[in-house]
Amino acid sequence: MAGSSLGKIFRVTSFGESHGPAIGCVVDGCPPGMKLTESDIQSDLDRRKPGTSRHVTQRRETDVVEILSGVFEGKTTGTPLSLLIRNIDQRSRDYKDIADVFRPGHADYTYYRKYGFRDYRGGGRQSARETAVRVAAGAIARKWLRERFGILIRGYMSQLGKIPIEFKSWDMVDQNPFFSPDQEIVPDLERFMDMLRKSGDSCGARLTFVVDNVPPGLGEPVYNKLDAAIASAMMGINAVKGVEIGAGFDAVEQMGTEHSDEMTPNGFLSNNSGGVLGGISTGQNITVNVAIKPTSSIRLDRRSVNLNREPVIVNTHGRHDPCVGIRATPIGEAMLAIILMDFALINRGIYGDVEVSGSAVPPSVDPAANVPLSDSTVSNPDPDEA
Repeated sequence: MAGSSLGKIFRVTSFGESHGPAIGCVVDGCPPGMKLTESDIQSDLDRRKPGTSRHVTQRRETDVVEILSGVFEGKTTGTPLSLLIRNIDQRSRDYKDIADVFRPGHADYTYYRKYGFRDYRGGGRQSARETAVRVAAGAIARKWLRERFGILIRGYMSQLGKIPIEFKSWDMVDQNPFFSPDQEIVPDLERFMDMLRKSGDSCGARLTFVVDNVPPGLGEPVYNKLDAAIASAMMGINAVKGVEIGAGFDAVEQMGTEHSDEMTPNGFLSNNSGGVLGGISTGQNITVNVAIKPTSSIRLDRRSVNLNREPVIVNTHGRHDPCVGIRATPIGEAMLAIILMDFALINRGIYGDVEVSGSAVPPSVDPAANVPLSDSTVSNPDPDEA
């Protein structure tokens, strides 16, 4: 199977299946000398792992990460880092009824048509279980970016189903199971999810990501655009069906006088570009929105076909997230970290390190810009299955 690697210099190659003995990844290109322990990675994995609330899958995985190589005496050696996460709570029997049928909206059909065979246990390689190792690799990238540039990568849920969520404070995001920046709306979200779970149906979500302290100059103007790489990485997350950078599709209704980010000696007056112009970072916040589709595995009857192309009725039982977007915020943060570290290392190899400060136009943004700003200015902030 091709396509299991991401990145050019900082390169992540994942392996494993949802119901196999373990999942893991090999991370190549991490510079030597960075202090790294399992605890640096575990905190991000704990934010993504299943079974953390009644609103997500009740599969009980501890998601404990093991570093098998690439670290000596507490520091990275520059050699490949091997990370392993053992699966301990598989229930493959839940999937025996779909061994010969295709779930509507799922990748069962395309996998079978491409490979002529599929691992139906929990979706096998196509399961969102694989995203745990992306979060593990992303934690390494987040640490390096934070320590080298002060880059801070954060995300939150901005819509659950038809319920919009207003941004109020970053302080709220990790205080509830929805990664909601508005604590007051959490009871409404819980009631909605309780109703959804009882109905057997599922819903989608919208997530928003903001990257602070991005240096200008990352990316190339033609075939290695930073925003193109970000969009590709975010679309590579399970169930993501749309990506917006900056104003995104709102740009369709904007006039040129509204969309173009005016510049003054004190900085940009808006950030419709989402922190990227001509494929190159401006030094402003990078802002990304992603749309996540409803979970495909639901208990309600759906029409489909079996391996013999005969009509069947499919309803999927087992432990599934009614909304996969609830646990996807750490995944999106990780993908952003991997891309940004890769681009920073590419830039260093060709042009030398990007400048952290001293740009011709300071990257300050007017508070009326279309994305939330940081609660505070930080130079070395703490890090924050389907």
